[in-house]
Amino acid sequence: MENNKPQDIRGVGMTSQRTRNRLVQRLRKQGIESEIILDVINSTPRHLFIDEALAHRAYEDNSLPIGFNQTISQPFVVARMTESLLAGAKLDRVLEIGTGSGYQTAILSQLVSKVYTVERIGGLLEKARATLRTIGARNVHFKHDDGNIGWADKGPFDGIIVTASPSHIPQELLDQLAVGGRLLIPVGAGNKQKLLLVKNTEAGIEQEVLENVTFVPLLSGKS
Repeated sequence: MENNKPQDIRGVGMTSQRTRNRLVQRLRKQGIESEIILDVINSTPRHLFIDEALAHRAYEDNSLPIGFNQTISQPFVVARMTESLLAGAKLDRVLEIGTGSGYQTAILSQLVSKVYTVERIGGLLEKARATLRTIGARNVHFKHDDGNIGWADKGPFDGIIVTASPSHIPQELLDQLAVGGRLLIPVGAGNKQKLLLVKNTEAGIEQEVLENVTFVPLLSGKS
């Protein structure tokens, strides 16, 4: 962020740039290799995406509650999923299922041309929209809907990233993935979730298990 940004965006004390620098150093040591992604994480004010009472914990490598029984993802998981999503060709259109706090959305918006994000909880979506507006994200399109069905009329997508865990990969999301596209999705329940990288190749769908993860469940409907 530029030096003339308001103080609440730049951060002070436990939300200062020095604290962000330490987070990025930890992510690098944990195996995140993309310096572009690390730079974006370093410049993105994560403390704005959580309640002020928890702001002092914003640059810990932990998930944190954001209300509505939801959490903001651990920075390492955000970095890992983003790095895996962008490991192929440059992406133009990305679908995000589960806007949540808007933090993952903010990271993506600085790395791809257009982000289409779907959130089932209306109050959470409006809060994320306001925060993203505050930091100047202008290439994000929002939809209040059931994430299981994606956003068909805006597809196909070069990349799809899902930030909640279904019991299986929704067929609607596979149908909206362009040939050559990549889907990052946690699948499973409780402590048995696996982060999957799904590729839509000319020969068909390929899947790879990346690691064990813990996400909130991907629920149906909207509220």
